[in-house]
Amino acid sequence: MKIIVGLGNPGRRYQNTRHNLGFRTADLIAATVGARFDQEKHQGLIAEAAHAGQRLLLVKPQTYMNASGDCVADVVRRRIHDLGDLLVLSDDVNLPLGKIRLRPAGSDGGHKGLKSIIERLGANEFPRMRMGVGREKPGDSLVDHVLSRFTPEEQPIVAEMIERAARAALCWVEAGIAQAINQLSA
Repeated sequence: MKIIVGLGNPGRRYQNTRHNLGFRTADLIAATVGARFDQEKHQGLIAEAAHAGQRLLLVKPQTYMNASGDCVADVVRRRIHDLGDLLVLSDDVNLPLGKIRLRPAGSDGGHKGLKSIIERLGANEFPRMRMGVGREKPGDSLVDHVLSRFTPEEQPIVAEMIERAARAALCWVEAGIAQAINQLSA
């Protein structure tokens, strides 16, 4: 089984904000593989599918970003034994808008959702895909920036980034992390 977790905040207030890129990418993956987020388990919304001969579990934690680890740790504990079978999708203010970075392991990079997951799992050796949302403007707070919506000018870049991220996540399911990293760098 492979698990893809899209990070975000639940509720209409946060829909389509920079912080919810993980949710949006998970939604596109679900649509691509014909799955629906129709179950509530492990403090998250769950969609199940089969893809490339693998069982695939898509998860959108409903615990708010800073407590994402509660949901993810519960899913991991009950569903998989190898953290290499977990892929976490998140936004990243340290990457320019539209840039995607996929790594097999690493630090939280200042992202509170990733920090929560690392703390609850007691490990950071799981793949993560970060999608760039750019830095806040001088005088703006980081919180206001990540909870803001994309401008009309940014929307085409964001849509293309979400599509590339979804394709790379499915490549990860099909062929592994190295192939998915290569696909993103091509």
